[in-house]
Amino acid sequence: MKTINLHQAKTHLSKLIQEAEAGEPFMIARSGKPVVEVEAINQGKKSLRLGFMVGEGQVPDDFNSMGQDQIETLFYGTE
Repeated sequence: MKTINLHQAKTHLSKLIQEAEAGEPFMIARSGKPVVEVEAINQGKKSLRLGFMVGEGQVPDDFNSMGQDQIETLFYGTE
């Protein structure tokens, strides 16, 4: 990641923003010390994908009623 001093960042801000949007984040430094990291908002964040495990396992047909007797016993007790 490249580091730009504050004066250069002010002078070339539009160009730097375009580069960040293209996937090239940068740091802004004051007196040689990094102060701010700049990256595009959507950059580096993975979105969650629905259905990414399709076909990786099997769900039993009675999934919704599995353990029903034990759960009812826990809630209602034995008669």
